[in-house]
Formats: sequence, structure tokens, C-alpha cells
Amino acid sequence: MTIVRQPTRAGVRDAAAKIAAILPPTPLFVVPVAGVPVAFKAESLQPVGAFKVRGAWHRLTALDEAARARGVVAFSSGNHAQGAAWAAKRLGIPATIVMPHDAPRVKREATIALGAEVVGYDRMTESREKIAAHLAHARGAVLVPSFDDPWVVEGQGSAGIEAAAQMAAVGLGPVARVVTPCGGGGLAAGLALALPDAAMTIVEPEGWDDMTRSLAAGWIEEVGPNPPATACDALQTTRVAGITFDVLSRQAATGVAVSEAEIRNAQRWAAETLRLVVEPGGAVAIAALLAGKVAPVEGMLVLVSGGNVDPAAYAAVLGAAE
Repeated sequence: MTIVRQPTRAGVRDAAAKIAAILPPTPLFVVPVAGVPVAFKAESLQPVGAFKVRGAWHRLTALDEAARARGVVAFSSGNHAQGAAWAAKRLGIPATIVMPHDAPRVKREATIALGAEVVGYDRMTESREKIAAHLAHARGAVLVPSFDDPWVVEGQGSAGIEAAAQMAAVGLGPVARVVTPCGGGGLAAGLALALPDAAMTIVEPEGWDDMTRSLAAGWIEEVGPNPPATACDALQTTRVAGITFDVLSRQAATGVAVSEAEIRNAQRWAAETLRLVVEPGGAVAIAALLAGKVAPVEGMLVLVSGGNVDPAAYAAVLGAAE
């Protein structure tokens, strides 16, 4: 009988130590919202513009020399792609990334610039998981999923260990509630492990809120047929993983969905108030707070998960008045 490794809080702490050895903490901005001080963790300022470098580094550093020589295969619309490519380059590991044809150009080009091979696919008609699994099998490489992996979950959770220390240092006390973007749930599950005493709220785009519906139902529900268009390319996951759903379920996490207009408003607010460039998927937690779908409370931590924007689309958002 094969025993499947599960992510643990001890693993999150190990990942946090690994990350601290190579990267400085990302900034924590404290801004009052409705008179309540709220902490915003700027993972958009990571070297690859998103938190994904955490999970990729923890996963790839866990590989032995033989596995490193065979290489890794990952699949992503862009942020995990860059995280895996960045970690692979630093460790001297060959990397192949399966990316949708409609991935933002800036993310595709950044992944290639980091030395990774990019294999394209059609997001709506092909399975990235199957393509990546086939490539990994054919090449003898290690498959590195974007969220369905215990090491990746633990690595993402290192952001929570880091944020808790930063909040304590500025006198905000323990983390009481976490509000975080959610695609497949790797970041949210990692944060739940890192901060077991905090209430968890995950945020998704409308029509792509499968984790929210899954948590409410008590079992995994997929995104329905013909989901609406969304600017949140990083959060277009059609089915969450059992590993992330289980962690969030055990912590009684809840979820909310935000509209495209609310997301654009959050991007503008982040630029004006935090002085941060934030991509749509990275802004959904801010959107939920600003739209009143999550009430600010003392000890609140909001994750700003990514800042890899398409320049033209971002300029249009900043120039729009809604």
C-alpha cells in the first residue's frame, strides 16, 4: 500500500527556514480599512512577481541529485511557471512548463527568459495535467503541480509564518483572520497550516468559485460548463485538489466570490494606496474587503499574491472610472 505524504505545519516551518535563507521577507503594509488596521502581505514583490517561488523552491530543493538531473515538468498559466523556472535555474535543473496558449505574454516571456522550455495547450479543450504527466513520464522527469503537492502547499504556507512574525513586530498581535486569493488552494491551504488559530476566508472570481462551493457543500465541486470570462488567469482552476480541500475543510474555511468590476477597483486601490502593481488574481482578496464581502477585524491578514500584469490591460484598468 502506497502511503501518500500529507503537508504538515512542521513542513511549513521547514519551508519558511529554506526561504529565509535565500530571500528577504516580502513587505507588510498596514493600512486602516473602515478604521481597522489591516495587514497586506505584498507577495507581488517576490523575484518572480508572485508567491509561487515559495512552493517551487521547497519542492525542488527536496529532490535528490538523480531526480534533479532528470529535470522537472510543471503546468501553470504563468506564476507557478515562473516560480518553478526560477528555482530550477538556481539549482541547475532542466525545467519544462506546460502553459495555456492564452497565458499573458509577459508571463510566458518571463518563463522562457528564466531558461525553461514552454509547451503550449488549449485551456478549454485540453488537459494540462495529462499533457504534463505524459511529458514527465516520457522524460523520466519529476512532475511539479501548481497546488496538488504537499511540498508546494508547505512552501506557500511559509508566507504565513513570515507574516505572523511581521505583524507581531509592529504590534498587531496574533493573526485572527486570513483573507487570501484562491485558485487550486495551494496558498490558502499552506496558510491554514501555518496559522491554525486564524479564521480562513478564501476569495475567487465569480463563476470560478469552485473552492467556495466545495467548502460549503462538504465535497469537491468543479467549475461548471462554460464559465464566464475572467481577467484572473492565475485563478482559472476547474477543479481543486483533495489535498488542499481537506486542509481548508479541517480549518472550517469559508469563501466568497468577487466580480470583475470589484477586482478592477481593487487593482486601482492597491496602486493608489499601497503603491503596488497587482494583477487581477492577486487583487481578489483586496476586492472582497473593499466590496464589504469580508468585514475588517483586528488581526486581519490580506494576501496580495501576484503582480504580473499585462501592461496594456493594466493601463486600461487604471484609466477606467467605474
